[in-house]
Amino acid sequence: MRARTATVGDLEDVFRGLSKRMSDEYVAAGKDSKSAYDNLMMNLKEGRAHALVEGDRTVAIIAWHEQADAADTLFAAREDFFNAATVRFCKRHIRHLQALAGNLPIHSLSWLEGPDVARWFRVIGYIDRGRRNGATLFELPPATKG
Repeated sequence: MRARTATVGDLEDVFRGLSKRMSDEYVAAGKDSKSAYDNLMMNLKEGRAHALVEGDRTVAIIAWHEQADAADTLFAAREDFFNAATVRFCKRHIRHLQALAGNLPIHSLSWLEGPDVARWFRVIGYIDRGRRNGATLFELPPATKG
């Protein structure tokens, strides 16, 4: 797996085959796939979105937006993104995004419950910071120097 700057075509490919769990996440957040697509498109146009590519196929899009105290993420993926190899890749890549955002904490929200969701974030290095707007707030603390 590799990451590169996302294109409009990447975003369209992912949303054509959007995983059910992502659709469920958007609904639980009180949004629909169209608003998620629009939010990702805005970040893509601002140069803050990466395509995660397996072979020649885009399997996910991750975007980030710096706030005053953290960088918030947006995410969309196809079902074949969710496997052990992608977790290992994401553990490295999220640190790369963190560096691009000035080593701010990374905040990711999840409206889906379940041990697999919490375990995925924990393996990557996130800490459960409680609830925000009906979702679980996961935070990746700044990378330590050294």
